[in-house]
Amino acid sequence: MSSPGEGGQIGVVLSVDAGTTGVTVLLVTAEAEVIGRGYAEFAQHFPHPGWVEHAPEEIWQATQTATRVALDAAPHAAVMAVGITNQRETAVLWDRRTLAAPRRAIVWQDRRTSAICERLESAGHGPRVTELTGLRLDPYFTGTKLTWLRENDPRAWAGVQSGQVAVGTVDSYLVARMTGGTAHVTDASNASRTLLYDVQQGAWSPELCDLLGVPLGALPEVVPNWGEFTRTDPSAFLGVDAPISGMAGDQQAALFGQACFSVGEAKCTYGTGSFILVNTGKTLQRSDAGLLSTVAWQGPDASLTYALEGAIFVTGAAVQWLRDGLQIIGSAAETAAIANTVQDSGGVVFVPALTGLGAPHWDPQARGSIQGITRGTTRAHLVRATLEAIAFEVRDVFDTIQTPIPVLRVDGGASQNPLLMQMQADQLAVPVERPRIADTTGLGAAFLAGLGTGVWSSQEEI
Repeated sequence: MSSPGEGGQIGVVLSVDAGTTGVTVLLVTAEAEVIGRGYAEFAQHFPHPGWVEHAPEEIWQATQTATRVALDAAPHAAVMAVGITNQRETAVLWDRRTLAAPRRAIVWQDRRTSAICERLESAGHGPRVTELTGLRLDPYFTGTKLTWLRENDPRAWAGVQSGQVAVGTVDSYLVARMTGGTAHVTDASNASRTLLYDVQQGAWSPELCDLLGVPLGALPEVVPNWGEFTRTDPSAFLGVDAPISGMAGDQQAALFGQACFSVGEAKCTYGTGSFILVNTGKTLQRSDAGLLSTVAWQGPDASLTYALEGAIFVTGAAVQWLRDGLQIIGSAAETAAIANTVQDSGGVVFVPALTGLGAPHWDPQARGSIQGITRGTTRAHLVRATLEAIAFEVRDVFDTIQTPIPVLRVDGGASQNPLLMQMQADQLAVPVERPRIADTTGLGAAFLAGLGTGVWSSQEEI
């Protein structure tokens, strides 16, 4: 695909990675070389304590901006396929005709549905929900966010009930925008994070939709993670005319991008939060230690590959809080140098439960705390305590995984922090291995899209 064609053009896969704070776009050749890259941030909205929202239109604008930058960086690139990876669990509504969003999206970090989860748990629904979904009743997941909208935003929900407004996650919203509204699809990995999907049947569950009050007809069609399931509209997406042939939630895409194709292979992505995934193959493994059972990916033959996941809500976001909230650092990149100016944290311990605790504790009411501050505490101690907290949180999850993991493959922004990675290796007592290309989430989406169009004929070729 990547050999020069007519006019010297080079065929590429365009990979869109719509994360929690921004959108990264990569142009990837058949040799897995990145020849174009763009990035654009979008705003974070915090209307109440514990609430986190995004404006869908701002995500779309960031997607277009990042795509334009990437394409301008490689003027001889010809887009042959499009892959999408995205922040998972975020609930998005949009008008099927105009594609305008009637309200802001409720982000995966949002905690507003704690009372709904407690109500459902008290009514005895928790075990059945876990049995069907592999998840647990927690505000993290999409389903209870939709229940909250039904109960608290009747204007927006009326459109859902009438069929005028579509329901989905960020991947399905971006597909709608890229296709001019002609497609309403999601992939199996994203669907498995909604509390509405039966992970063993591989389909939406009418029982769960009824429990959470979500109209089945409002949900997108679930498609495999690779295959030519729709096509961009060039008039809607910057002139790009190509199949959308690969999609996955960001953590599953990173697992794929790290080539964790065999049972027992594992990766940890250090982003806004941190997420450890272990490939469990065709077996849906259950955990009684706070891990989630989830879909890793689904092939075009409908076969499902599963994973165990430990989801940590706040790691990189804690560093972002040091930068934007406390304003004691200028950038995440400087944390290693600052932390290295002291030998240890000086007794300071930071628990970064800024949006509750995920695995293995699952306490949505937990809040962050900093202990051990004295008159001698400096910003360097706080920065070092933050990096230590990230390493401790990952170890907390790692210790619950019963399958031996000889090497942990790592990616994400914070994996570039040498001090943090040394702390992590010391904590886990196993090597941590960084990939050749840091953007494994976007690379995974590119690989999936390339598989869907024949750029790569098999996982072995990748």
